[in-house]
Amino acid sequence: MMTAFITRRLIFLIFVLFGVSVLIFGILMSFSPERRAAAYVTTPQQAKDIPRLVKQYGLDDPFYVQYFRWTKEVASGNLGWSLVAVQPVWNAFLMYFPITLELNLFASPIVILLGIWLGTQSGIRRDTWFDHSTRVFAIIGWSLPTFLFALILLMVFYGYFQLFPPGIIGDQWSMFIVDNPDKFTRYTGMYTLDGLLNGKPEITLNALKHLIMPVLTQVIVVVALLMRVMRSGMIEEISKDYIMTARAKGADKKTMYIKHAQKNALIPVITVAGQLVGLSMEGSIAVEVVFNRQGMGWWVAESATQLDMPVLMCLCLFMGVVFVITNLTIDILYATIDPRIRLE
Repeated sequence: MMTAFITRRLIFLIFVLFGVSVLIFGILMSFSPERRAAAYVTTPQQAKDIPRLVKQYGLDDPFYVQYFRWTKEVASGNLGWSLVAVQPVWNAFLMYFPITLELNLFASPIVILLGIWLGTQSGIRRDTWFDHSTRVFAIIGWSLPTFLFALILLMVFYGYFQLFPPGIIGDQWSMFIVDNPDKFTRYTGMYTLDGLLNGKPEITLNALKHLIMPVLTQVIVVVALLMRVMRSGMIEEISKDYIMTARAKGADKKTMYIKHAQKNALIPVITVAGQLVGLSMEGSIAVEVVFNRQGMGWWVAESATQLDMPVLMCLCLFMGVVFVITNLTIDILYATIDPRIRLE
């Protein structure tokens, strides 16, 4: 039954990906052939002969001809040239994405687990001091602009206490990696993991030290929404008849609230958590700019200000794929929690 459910979703997602690719290419086609030719410029000499590039790459051909040519190029990894990174877009993506992924690998599990726990406890202890405290925390966390909260943390912990510096890794270790390429291999692009793989736990600890404030910012700002959704779900489930009946029969609170109410309240939480994780893969512009972490968010900001079209189209396509995968994962989790969904 589960296999058939996943198969149906995969077939459906193929059509979704096709629609996303057509939409993205349609946006790209709204620009003139001369503007799109900039994606193929890699030297100052080429920039002087744009009409030749238009003819060379067939940028004035019919829509469907250009679309199939574009999909072929994308499938082969040719996404154009990044003006910001001064290298092919795909190579730049492989350089910036691990930085954002590393941040999210630490922040996302904390956000999900903490949001579910706080929301569950707040719903169970409705109108108590714990509930009021978490609601105030949620309002502050969700209302406070990310860049402002990041700046406050930076001023307090680094500016005053000289703790948790910004950046990705310390200058000492950065110079060591650059000067000794034979002694340090970037297997994943994530220093916390590569430090261990290279037998350099000092690099891992240094990278973790630089991650503390960005992770804390991401958690505080994002967990507020997840906690509020979980709290609302718990309050709704606790008020239902099956919980009232279980309470009347003397069922223990752990069975009522955790085994039954929490499980049913997770459905909307899964949706929100999935979308938040999907969005985080694009990178937080505020977090990465304030803490000087040159990941996807920083790349997006720089590319937008310089109208680096190949990069922006690559990121649109990447986010389309991320949300397709995220929605499939959410559907599978739905079916796992509530088997009735598989029959729909």
